[in-house]
Amino acid sequence: MSSIAGQPAAGPFHVMSKPIGPRCNLACTYCYYLEKERLYPQEQKFRMSDAVLERFIADYIASQDAAGVPEIWFSWQGGEPTLLGLDYFARIVKLQEQYLPAGKTIRNTLQTNGTLLTVQWAKFLRQHNFLVGLSIDGPPSLHDNHRRDRRGHATSTRVMAALDLLQAQQVEFNVLVTVNHDNVSQPLEVYRFLRECGVTFMQFIPVVERSGPQGCLAGPAEGVPDNGSMQVTPWSVRPLEYGDFLCAIFDEWVRHDVGRVFVQLFDVQLGLWLGGPAALCIFAQTCGRGLALEHNGDLYACDHYVYPEYRLGNIMQQPIGELAASTALRRFGEDKRTSLPRRCHECEYRFACNGGCPKHRFLANSASAEEGLNYFCAAYRRFFTHAGPFLDTMAHFIRHGRPAASIMPLLASRRSSPGSDLNRPCRCGSGLTLRQCCDTAQTGACQESPG
Repeated sequence: MSSIAGQPAAGPFHVMSKPIGPRCNLACTYCYYLEKERLYPQEQKFRMSDAVLERFIADYIASQDAAGVPEIWFSWQGGEPTLLGLDYFARIVKLQEQYLPAGKTIRNTLQTNGTLLTVQWAKFLRQHNFLVGLSIDGPPSLHDNHRRDRRGHATSTRVMAALDLLQAQQVEFNVLVTVNHDNVSQPLEVYRFLRECGVTFMQFIPVVERSGPQGCLAGPAEGVPDNGSMQVTPWSVRPLEYGDFLCAIFDEWVRHDVGRVFVQLFDVQLGLWLGGPAALCIFAQTCGRGLALEHNGDLYACDHYVYPEYRLGNIMQQPIGELAASTALRRFGEDKRTSLPRRCHECEYRFACNGGCPKHRFLANSASAEEGLNYFCAAYRRFFTHAGPFLDTMAHFIRHGRPAASIMPLLASRRSSPGSDLNRPCRCGSGLTLRQCCDTAQTGACQESPG
């Protein structure tokens, strides 16, 4: 069934818009998006025109309104979107107000490296209720390894100044950490540094890219690592190292910071342990609802699939609602589930992983010759095995009306390593394990139950 801009056939979808394309004032070693300039070899400005911008805002609002979405989110990324200037974003807000339907709310997110933020920027972001994502890779000694400007200068001083600005102006923000070959070995240094800086919302994104013989980054269907012609880049994180990174931070968080610091992956996994749907696309059964819009109106299936074969069309030629309901996109999303390897079907953690991001499914099992295994499979299995007992316990608390943070006094009272003691029988005589017996509504006042 076809659709028009205001009547999407496939329900709600999200768009990561790139109004300045891949242009950036930094030259981060691991950036996968800078090379997208090659898609538009004749382009000089990489600036979304007023016509494309207005068409996107109008059509996107209409499609989300038709889907019954009460709060419409716009995401602005790059490259570095602040290169467009404050007046450009003032126009964005004006257009959103112009096309906003009655009874709806609009929110904006802005992902930035922070180096161009000023007091004026921070006041604007606060005034218009922007949620800012600030990229910080840890303390300066780690951040500056890969996040340098075009002249090779370190950026940590400017980024920390941006953090201070956002806090001073009370701008809502979170921090995005790219986990790479260098900072993966210092998880607690990264986590504690951010916590001490007053960061309460953080996400950790592992870096893995493959390079071909000419040194360019590989597309999603090209090659496997270490096969002689295609290798993971030197700055890519290794799977077991990333698993250890997550476990170390989780141990710190589960003992001291539940309910005070919010780590995206931990929150998403707790939701899955509660039996809910995945709030993050990489762990969902299917994908294809998070699209990417380039500066000229080209719409792609995903931010990580900005390649010619995944171009859905252009919003100046076809309404965005139709493109989001296309057979090509539906097939792209369903392929994540239908191409799931047998090993994943048999895995006890399938509910929490669902094979991970399809772009990372480029390993082969040498024992079975099965292909399409996720590069991060070993990392996720290590994390799920380690954190699973605690996620299970926190889920139990929540189901029985208690906060997930109740696990902290429980662990403090046991003085044990996380998870190791929660399956033993509780001393209260209920016959239940300690994990099961900390709900007073079920077992009465338990002598081992925290507060």
